[in-house]
Amino acid sequence: MKYPLTAIRQKRLEPKITNHGEFCYILTSTFDEEPDASRFSSYYDDPIKVGVAFTLAWAIFGMFIGVWAAAQLAWPSLNFDTAWSSFGRIRPAHTTGVIFGFGGNALIATSFHVVQRTSRARLADQLSPWFVIFGFNLFCLIAVSGYFMGVTQSKEYAEAEWYADLWLVIVWIAYFALFVRTLARRKEPHIYVANWYYLAFIIVVAILHIVNNLAVPVSFGHAKSYTVWPGVQDAMVQWWYGHNAVAFFLTSGFLGMLYYYLPIRAERPIFSYRLSILSFWGITFFYMWAGSHHLHYTALPIWVQNLGMTFSVMLLVPSWASAGNALLTLNGAWHRVRDDATLRFIMMAAFFYGLSTFEGSFMAIRPVNSLSHYTDWTVGHVHAGALGWVAMITFGAFYTLVPSIWKRERM
Repeated sequence: MKYPLTAIRQKRLEPKITNHGEFCYILTSTFDEEPDASRFSSYYDDPIKVGVAFTLAWAIFGMFIGVWAAAQLAWPSLNFDTAWSSFGRIRPAHTTGVIFGFGGNALIATSFHVVQRTSRARLADQLSPWFVIFGFNLFCLIAVSGYFMGVTQSKEYAEAEWYADLWLVIVWIAYFALFVRTLARRKEPHIYVANWYYLAFIIVVAILHIVNNLAVPVSFGHAKSYTVWPGVQDAMVQWWYGHNAVAFFLTSGFLGMLYYYLPIRAERPIFSYRLSILSFWGITFFYMWAGSHHLHYTALPIWVQNLGMTFSVMLLVPSWASAGNALLTLNGAWHRVRDDATLRFIMMAAFFYGLSTFEGSFMAIRPVNSLSHYTDWTVGHVHAGALGWVAMITFGAFYTLVPSIWKRERM
């Protein structure tokens, strides 16, 4: 049997010239001795490198589509009179490209990096990381292409049809299993707090996705489906999902980044580990009740609106606990902020996290919401969180991670 001129693991090969003058290797024995066990004791970073590449690709795509959508608000003719490029189709392509494509790949890549380093254990196997990375990006591709074609559920942040939703559940179960199995193999008795945040992100996003996207397909050969939630219940479930996607996708997971990469870059321990745990449980509990503040002045019962408003204001405490914890970590290290551009990204992310959560808590109050809702203030608030917090902490993390896994001294 002939093999090309490449190294083939675990097989003894001999060089030979073929009748056509082509140089190749001939397999002479089935397997060599077992691979060195040390190969499995080192960290498995190849999937992380691919995740970084996917993150940057989705960032370019998602932000380009966002600028295009914004430009259409000023120059409507930029939809070129075609259905696929209309605002209603490219806008969800933008949000999915940025939140799930850019943000999701950043979270998966950094979670693989952080869980190995803080556990001093290699990823549990070599197949699951690739399935998670490529499976998740396949979901993003199916969802975005569906938006351009007009195949959606007409839901905020959760518009992909039932077959894409089902595929994501399979990928996410594999992700959860891989993360937990890696933690179970840890050589470190303590589970560092960054892994708490990543694990909350993985578990709660699975719950949110499944409950919000419960639907009955018209048929298995048709993309269309019907939600199981009728009327105002559908709106409530949608914003329970929508705001908790902010909580656990765009907050909890990225706080996992903050609590690992900030101390690494600042070369200082986190200011208060206990404060990070307080923040974790506060965010995990309070956020679950806050979604109804998106539905003020609607048919939703007033007590449910009040519940969401109250918990939203209470959220300021655990949110500022993490923002303050990050900034206090830099006490005694501000000279490093002056000299290290990467640390400035992380510092600005902490600032924007504090500012965005302050603004969000007060925008949830009904009289304030009456001024802000359906205005550009809401759009600006979202982008302060997305560009100021999510993107800044992602690039701060990447500027720390990339030289490490590519074995370079600096970027």
